[in-house]
Amino acid sequence: MTNLEIAPQQEVCPPASPNGTPGPCLQLWPEREVPLGGVRAMNVKRTLPQRGLPTIGAWCFLDSFGPDRTAMSVLPHPHIGLQTVTWPLAGHIRHRDSVGSDVVVRPGELNIMTAGHGVSHSEFAVLPPAGAEMPVQRGLQLWVALPDQHRHRQPAFEQHRALPVASGEGFTATVMVGEFAGAVSPATMYSPIVGADVSCEGDGVLPLDPRFEHGILVLDGGLAVDGQDLPAGPLGYLGTGRSELPIQALPGTRFLLIGGEPFGEELLMWWNFVGRTHDEVEQARDEWEAQTGLSDADTAAARYGLVRGHGPDAGAEAGRIPAPPLPGVRLTPRKRAVD
Repeated sequence: MTNLEIAPQQEVCPPASPNGTPGPCLQLWPEREVPLGGVRAMNVKRTLPQRGLPTIGAWCFLDSFGPDRTAMSVLPHPHIGLQTVTWPLAGHIRHRDSVGSDVVVRPGELNIMTAGHGVSHSEFAVLPPAGAEMPVQRGLQLWVALPDQHRHRQPAFEQHRALPVASGEGFTATVMVGEFAGAVSPATMYSPIVGADVSCEGDGVLPLDPRFEHGILVLDGGLAVDGQDLPAGPLGYLGTGRSELPIQALPGTRFLLIGGEPFGEELLMWWNFVGRTHDEVEQARDEWEAQTGLSDADTAAARYGLVRGHGPDAGAEAGRIPAPPLPGVRLTPRKRAVD
């Protein structure tokens, strides 16, 4: 999973505080098209971070892609300070990384990669047999910011092919991470958090943790929350303090629910890095660029390691994604508009 923007903007994410975030509310934050150089012509829409809403809990990045028949083709690229969460809705994705993983993730399965101090990985769509039509590709790609005590840990990867399903009044939900409606995901996370893929029709009531702030991204259909329509597309921010969420859903409605305790640390996000300072992000970029042209042995021992299968004899999969240039200015923090 990568941010493939050619000229990514630095995002300074001020800390959220439980006392500063609003109580129950419904704010609609629009999706925006993002030009991605490596996912050619793929329909990618970003709803997090927003200028006034950089995080929801520890969730700091949310892209949706497809439906599209263009094959995902993302060469090795680096990450620091975050966990990547890959949740395919249609199509199969092959994930390879510098901790030695080489797996295919399918709809209903979850990939979690913990970058820690530094990791690199690639993602490619699984192609059909020669002459067959490319299957539809659709999915969600998210990042979770690691808290300070965990952000320098060793990188790791896990895949979960069987996840718990919760059910309640008017809904069923696959629990991707954290706990929801009494079901607990086996995914390893490092802050109080929830992520669930929810299906519902008609009236329903979702149980929520009142300590958390929550957000909803409708994937199919539509909802009414607090008497306000929440269609597919924009991210609905629900604030904090809700122990339950009454909803009215159109037939065939499916949505992503994310949430967590308000993240109390300031973040500096640029390209594929989640750090704390400009100097830290600049060093991370420089160390990725320094791996260019190293031998396999040297690359394997470097900060971001080696993603096997992308060497000079790999054909269309040879190479790596170079880091874009940093902007020529240092940033000052922005205010979080929902505080």
